[in-house]
Amino acid sequence: MTTSVVFNPFVPSFKKNPYLQYGRLRASEPVHFSGALQAWILTRYEDCLAVIRDHETFSSDSRNAGGPIADAIARQRQQSVLPTAETILGLDPPRHTVLRALVSRAFTPRRVQELRPHIEDIARTLLDEATPTDSTSGRGGEFDLMEALAQPLPVIVIAELLGISPDDRLQFKEWSNAIAETTNLIQSEEMQARTRRAVEDLVAYFGREVDAREASPRDDLITALVQAEEDGRRLRREDVLAFCILLLVAGNETTTNLIGNGLAALLDHPEAMAALREDPERIPDGVEEMLRYDSPVQGLARFATRDVQVGGARIGQGEIVLAMVGAANRDPEAFADPEAFDLERGGGRHLSFGQSIHYCLGAPLARLEADVVFRALLGRYGSIEAGAGGIERGGTLLLRGPESFAVRVSS
Repeated sequence: MTTSVVFNPFVPSFKKNPYLQYGRLRASEPVHFSGALQAWILTRYEDCLAVIRDHETFSSDSRNAGGPIADAIARQRQQSVLPTAETILGLDPPRHTVLRALVSRAFTPRRVQELRPHIEDIARTLLDEATPTDSTSGRGGEFDLMEALAQPLPVIVIAELLGISPDDRLQFKEWSNAIAETTNLIQSEEMQARTRRAVEDLVAYFGREVDAREASPRDDLITALVQAEEDGRRLRREDVLAFCILLLVAGNETTTNLIGNGLAALLDHPEAMAALREDPERIPDGVEEMLRYDSPVQGLARFATRDVQVGGARIGQGEIVLAMVGAANRDPEAFADPEAFDLERGGGRHLSFGQSIHYCLGAPLARLEADVVFRALLGRYGSIEAGAGGIERGGTLLLRGPESFAVRVSS
């Protein structure tokens, strides 16, 4: 298929609002080959869902890439600090099944739910520290939501789960930001060097923590990973280190984006904010609509293991397929009036946490953290508005969230 439509994620308008380009693609060429990215871009819900569910045809393992992409990925692996490490994000069954079972035992829903009172304390403390006093009114003031709350809270929580000091959270965020840049398919040499330094630092950091747990186990996630066993098999050291890095990065990047995107949606829809403030028990529904309306994860990368037809287009073996879940969540064939932010929509169908065997392991924690944060914000402040600094979008092709977000609050 060839049309005049162009997918260009490099223009500033895309970072501000990617949904305009998604909509044009979906209407004219829903299975689109991007020459710039050398990847297929999928924007329909049914296509994205089919690709995410079919792990045999659409692999998560980059070793299934073909052509020049395969050569580039192979070079990156050879130069990697952990060249043989495996995590559940980049594997298929049967190895994925074994590793996910090991990690799942260390990341149970019961453990997540037990965290609620502590997460509430963290949110309350961060807001106590963040909220300035307006000298004229004596009530509230302006602060950066991302710096004050959305960034530190998830890092503190995942650090405490892992069993590492949350006092290092600023350093964690710096490392996390560098690693998150790998979700840009086109990376500069500077980006690659920054990512490598971050991984090297994290390997050294977590290496010391793993050594400490082997010598003296504790009640934390690193100990659970070190001791996890399935059918007599334990994780290799490099896999434990890779999982620690993955959990630290994934455990804060996506939730940070969810909080920032979610409040931005509420500011654009004050009637929804008022409804949630009036009835906080509706906040879980609000979180699900935030996830659908402006997903923290915009796309999932897969590699075709064979020649296959998708939506009338022939995708060759080894080619990259980007299932743009952010676009799928706005597909009018799947969601009535998808551009509307609707608390009555009901959650469950969006693809923001993926589907099938790769459904996000941290989804319960992300939902819990968002629920706690919005209860804290709406319960504390009678008025929340965009501040003078406004919102500055950050993110990458596959991740979407604010870099900074000035808000003005009052009781």
